Amino acid sequence: MYEYIIGKVKEVNPSFLVLENHQIGYHIYIANPFRLSSQLEEEVKVYVYQSVTQDDIRLYGFINREEKELFLKLIGVSGIGPKSALSILAAEDHIGFVQAVEQSDMKYLQNFPGVGKKTAAQIVLDLQGKLSDLSPEVLEVFGSKERNLTATSRELEEAIEALEVLGYSKGAIKKIRPTLEKIEGASSDEYIREALKYLIH
Repeated sequence: MYEYIIGKVKEVNPSFLVLENHQIGYHIYIANPFRLSSQLEEEVKVYVYQSVTQDDIRLYGFINREEKELFLKLIGVSGIGPKSALSILAAEDHIGFVQAVEQSDMKYLQNFPGVGKKTAAQIVLDLQGKLSDLSPEVLEVFGSKERNLTATSRELEEAIEALEVLGYSKGAIKKIRPTLEKIEGASSDEYIREALKYLIH
């Protein structure tokens, strides 16, 4: 079992990145891969979880140990697989998620991609009282790095693609696009974060 991989970021896509280590390129699924777009050709440490099924072997990546720990909690919930867990992480609403679990707010949990009424109830049943050991680090997991990127149309398009991968409809994204286009000096992940304020409420 792998704990982490240290390598160069060679490629960033809407749902995965390619990390090169000793001339081997690892295809790693990660929440909001564009968080690492400013580190192309730079060496980074990515914590990983290897998923082995009858038909597939996949690596899921995390920017730190706390993010990985929350992912492991999530896939331990009946009905939540790795893809759904990544979608919850990508929403970047960790405080809201933990509070909803502790307060049995299933309606709020259903705002997350892939979480229906039954799954929300299962999340509360399986995780209530079990997330406190992840705080406060896990609640700040996405806010630890500052970015100084210049907004470009390419970054906006990358954000739009990532939102579609997360399961949001083109119609819903189209409605908020004018709002996103007014934002200046944003990176792709910042566009995504801003978009999710409108899409999950």
